[in-house]
Amino acid sequence: MVLSLLLISVISFVVIQLPPGDFLTSYIAQLSASGAPVQEEIIASLRVRYGLDQPIYTQYFRWILGIITRGDMGESFLWHMPVKAIISIRLPLTMSISLATLIFTYVVSIPIGIYSATHQYSFSDYLFTTIGFLGVAIPNFLFALVLMYIFHSYLGWSVGGLFSPQYAEAPWSFGKFIDFLKHLPIPMIVIGTSGTAGLIRVMRACMLDELQKPYVITARAKGLPERVLLYKYPLRIAINPILSSFGWILPSIVSGETITSIVLGLPTMGPVLFRALISQDMYLAGSIILILSSLVLIGTFLSDILLALADPRIRYT
Repeated sequence: MVLSLLLISVISFVVIQLPPGDFLTSYIAQLSASGAPVQEEIIASLRVRYGLDQPIYTQYFRWILGIITRGDMGESFLWHMPVKAIISIRLPLTMSISLATLIFTYVVSIPIGIYSATHQYSFSDYLFTTIGFLGVAIPNFLFALVLMYIFHSYLGWSVGGLFSPQYAEAPWSFGKFIDFLKHLPIPMIVIGTSGTAGLIRVMRACMLDELQKPYVITARAKGLPERVLLYKYPLRIAINPILSSFGWILPSIVSGETITSIVLGLPTMGPVLFRALISQDMYLAGSIILILSSLVLIGTFLSDILLALADPRIRYT
């Protein structure tokens, strides 16, 4: 995992630097567009301050060694503050939304997938299949716009952001936490819809495959109760692909909420990463990508553990 993270950090740092120019190039373009004078002395001093006059490998080693030795992710050119401070503000909110979305995705998709498989070709099966295809097909940002219109026009609710105006800048308290919970369902449903719809299809297909196998037919012929038969045998095997998806669904939730967060005005990591990539803020963008990569590796590790716990055969292979 450590070697994978180092390799990912090198690749991501290089990819961020591939577009022509750097942050100061974008900064000069903004000054020129606004009609402000561009002072070469200030630009040169900023280039030295940010280390942009150094080769790319020197910039990378300064960044990665700062993370390893001091936990210092560098300074954001765009925000003019340490990257660690920016991430420490945005990451807890992002992880809260991601965790809630992850729970919502699994709690909804697994029961619906099981029910749809055990009631194949029924009206409910067709209904859930249609909803699943719609959930996969509709972009999250479009779904967010539709929900914003419905809640605002017909219910009079404000669905933008994660806090009401009176709590936006206030310190954390019980009231702010309750306000956060009130604003959480909309982004949770919007971000989790696509993943939920996909997992419903996977769960249904896996259950249908297991229900047609000889051991299920034999157990049913021996008179084993249907509920015991269903949850004791085929479900334990059919759920393996769902558990293995934990490795990619966790980072996809974090990275996939970027456009949704911009539409809903959520103070999460997605909009920060988007602005960092546009402005070539390499230390901020590289640090966020490194965190997302860590989530991929951690999610894969956890999915391996869950698979071993759910299926004893995996522990012996």
